This record gives sequence, C-alpha cells and structure tokens, in this order.
Amino acid sequence: MNLLNLESVSKAFDIRPLLDGVSLGVSQGERIGIVGRNGDGKSTLLKIMAGELEPDSGRISKSNSVHVGMLGQADHAAADATVREVVLGDIPIHQWASNSQIREVLQGLFGGHGDDLLDRKFHSLSGGERRRVNLAKLLVADLDLILLDEPTNHLDVEGVAWLSTHLKSRTALSVVVITHDRWFLDEISDQIWEVVDGKVLEYEGGYSAFVLSKAERSRQASVEDSKRNMLIRKELAWLRRGAPARTSKPKFRIDAANTLIANEPPPRNEAELLNFAANRLGNTVYELHQAVVKAGPLELLADIYWNIGPGDRIGIVGVNGAGKTTLMKVLSGEGRVFAGKLITGVTVKSAYLSQHLEELDPTWRVLEAVEKIANRVQLGNGKELSASQLCERLGFNKDQQWTPVGDLSGGERRRLQLTRLLMGSPNVLLLDEPTNDFDVETLTALEDLLDSFAGTLIVISHDRYFLERVCDSFVGLVGDKSLRDLPRGIDEYLELRRRSEPSLDKGKSIKSESTILEQKATKKEIARIEKQMERRQIRILEITLELATVSSDHTILIALHAEQESLQREFDELEMAWLELNVS
Repeated sequence: MNLLNLESVSKAFDIRPLLDGVSLGVSQGERIGIVGRNGDGKSTLLKIMAGELEPDSGRISKSNSVHVGMLGQADHAAADATVREVVLGDIPIHQWASNSQIREVLQGLFGGHGDDLLDRKFHSLSGGERRRVNLAKLLVADLDLILLDEPTNHLDVEGVAWLSTHLKSRTALSVVVITHDRWFLDEISDQIWEVVDGKVLEYEGGYSAFVLSKAERSRQASVEDSKRNMLIRKELAWLRRGAPARTSKPKFRIDAANTLIANEPPPRNEAELLNFAANRLGNTVYELHQAVVKAGPLELLADIYWNIGPGDRIGIVGVNGAGKTTLMKVLSGEGRVFAGKLITGVTVKSAYLSQHLEELDPTWRVLEAVEKIANRVQLGNGKELSASQLCERLGFNKDQQWTPVGDLSGGERRRLQLTRLLMGSPNVLLLDEPTNDFDVETLTALEDLLDSFAGTLIVISHDRYFLERVCDSFVGLVGDKSLRDLPRGIDEYLELRRRSEPSLDKGKSIKSESTILEQKATKKEIARIEKQMERRQIRILEITLELATVSSDHTILIALHAEQESLQREFDELEMAWLELNVS
C-alpha cells in the first residue's frame, strides 16, 4: 500500500534551490535511508514529508487513514512534563504494562519502566536522555510511517544496535531516516535516497549497495571527479574486508559485491604505517600499571594494566558513565591516575579532540584560524599538506575557507577544531566522538585522511562503522571497573553486555520445541535458496563480462542474452521466495 507521495516538489531558501521538481513515494514496510551533504536539503525533504514545511510548488498526498510521526533534530516537550507524560500520554498503566511492544521500547531505551525513570522531569534530562524519550514516544505510538532525523545522535553502540533490531522486527512499519551512521543505514535500509543538487537519486539496497552503485557510476565519471572517486575506491576497499557480511543482507549480494571489488587494494598500508609510527614514537607510547581512574570521588576503573604501542589504532566502547572520556583525559594529560602509574613515551606529541568545542575568535576566517597553528602539516610518511589543502580534505572548499568562524555551524566548528589539531603534526591522536554533526561525505574524507596517519590513534565513538573502519583493535568498558580486550570487536562487546543484563524476554513464554524446529527448517531453506541465488548472480556477472568481448558474433550474443534473461527470471523468483521466508 502506498502511504505518501511527493509530486514535483520544489523548495528554495533565499535564491538557493534545495529541492527541484522532486517526485517520490513511500510504500508500506519500506525502509529508506537519506544521505547527502550537510545543507543540501535532507532535513527540508523530511519536514515537507511530515507536513511541517510547505513546498514552494508541487504536491504532497497521503490517505487520511495513514498516521505519520517525525523525530526532528531538536528534542522538545513541556518544561514541567514527566517522561511518563511525554512517552505514554494518558494511556492507563494497565494498558501499557500489558503491551509487549511498549514494554520492549521502555526496556530497550531506558533500561526499565519503573516509577523512578518515568517520573523524571523532561527539563532535568541530558541531551541524550531527551533524545531517547522522544524516540520512545514515536515507537510506542500506533503509526504507519515514522520519519527520523539523526535518531542515533547521543545513542551509544548498544543503543544503536537495539534500535536497528527493534525496527527490523516491525515489518509493517515504514521508516524514512536521515543519519550519518552508516552501520545503522546498512542494517535497516532497503533503499537509499541521495539528496544532491536539488534532486533525489534513488538506489536499491543499504549503504554498502549505495557505495557499490556510486563506484559503478564513478568508472564513467570525468577527471574532474577524480578526488571523489578516490574516496569511493577507498570505501570499496574497506567493504572488501567484510563489513557488509555482518549485516542482515543476504549472502549472494555480498558475493556479488566482492566480485566487483576483488582487485581493490587495502584502504591503508598497515606495515608501512607501523614502520613510520615506530620511527616517530619509539617503543613506548602509553603504559598503565595498576591504574585507578576516578571522576571526583567515584571510582570508575581499578587495577588497569594497558600497554599502547606505536601505530596502534584502538577503538574504545562502553556504557555511558563507565569512564571512556575520563580515561581519554588521563592519557591526554588533562586528568590523572589516583593510584598506580601512567608512563608516557618521551617522544609522544598528542592531540586531544574533546566533545566540547574550543572558543575561537569569531572574526577569524577559517583558513586564518588554521594557519595560526601552522602553514603546513607533516603526515609522517614523507607526505605533507598545506593548511588550505587540509581544510579542503575536511570539507572546507576555497570559498568556505574565507568564512568567519562566527558564521560556522556546530558541525563546521567541529571540523575546524579537528583541522587545527591535525595542523600541529601530532604523533598520537585522541578522538572523543569525532563524528558528531558530520555528514557521510565528510566522514569518508576524515577516514581517508586517517588512513595516512602514521602514529597512534585512540577513538571513542558511537559510530560503529567509523570505529570499525579506522581502528584495528578494540577495548571495552562494561561498567565493572575493568578494561577488557575485545579480540572479536564490537560484536564481542555487545555479547558481554547482553550477558551482564537481564534478558528482555523475561516476561515472555518459552518457545515450544515445534516452533524451534520450524525455525531451524526455515533457516535451512533460506540458506539453500541463497546458494541458488548466488550461483545465478555469479553467472549473470560472467555473462555481462562475456558480452563485452563478443559484440561482433550475433549468434553468441543471442544465446548469451537468452541465458541471461532466463537466469534473471529464476533469480527474481528465488528472491521473492527468500523475502517471503524472511518476513514470515
């Protein structure tokens, strides 16, 4: 069933057109991710779909029976409202307490549904807590379509994983989401809309499929786009390492993607970078021995042994309040250990990007603010960039480099802060939530820049894709005052967290043996279908390559086209069967 349509919609602010004759539709059960540069019209598109903003021309149509809800970027509620009033309204307690969906949302976003949680005043909550409250309000409502603008902001890795699982379980609900969280996009999306130059380009599949489609287009692009094409190839190289394999997408799509990107080199030369890092840093970077870390009187970490070496690229994940930022401050020298000791290598020159924006003279131009640190930056492996070149790498083009600092948005100020840090030529980078307010294209540029960083990198981030893209190893803080190595990465951290908390299924009946056997049979049938789809997809790709080499032999051409059409029909039938089994 079609839920909402946009017909020839246009919208401009001042003289700049953000949307120009856009026609789109959303059907029941569709999951659509929206990407594009900051300021290109993503949020404007969502507000028009929600009816919060009128288009300059064109038409939005939906049935009166279709209920739409939107989560904007700002979180508002009445000042004296409680969490209970915002989320549940006037629903009697016996109704919501017996509703498994509402209980699951409250448990997943708040960790419970006791009076101590629900009676808190909205105005007393942190930014992250307010985000969860307004998200919960949408998820407990009886809606057909939800429009989400950066729903994962302020959510930790665990919260993002829960949200993706929850949305995937609600197969009848349609979702349109703007997010820079590419892992989340890949998990929940079956379509991507890219807002660019006033148009909306549509792609089938999640974020990985979107990157592959962009790569195919880039092969035919002009030399003017060579810089952007290089970033796409870098991301293809990352996808080749297996990131898509951890998503819920069927295996045949991953194998088809691997066929296309088999010749892409690794995104960075790790042996070369390690050699440069050792030359810059020696053998010692940081060593913690029996360290105790506190925040005021509260002991967060105890008896910590941790050795950080040259060229290590470490991601830190953990529950809120477990001590991630405090630990980062200790390493940077802004904090201290209360027992034990911290050894810092004599050659360490660290740069710490905190969550707080530094105050800069608002009359400075962007380039001026960067050049006050240095005119050129050494990347550590014989490469260097000018201040202007580094600004360009992080999204400030030639014109934007002359923008006054006071006119920058929050995301642009954060980019400027990072640019200034990098201009100091550090050999250790400590990054606390570096991806906040960055669009996907800027994140890709930052990852490209970090690929050439010949030093030690330590990152805290709720952006799982970014963490897995730039880091080689992970440690976790699970709230028990310990620091745990995570050889299997973030998946291992989420397993630890699931084991340490009571199950969400406590109140649910145990599945019968027949149900379990039925599920096992379904999984086997899905695996069988995927193998058949994989064989046909590979043969279709082979035929595509053959067609390019036998263009003059009409007999062979006719035979190949016939075989390709037959395989495509079989593939489509198998895909439909696969979808029915996964939805049932």
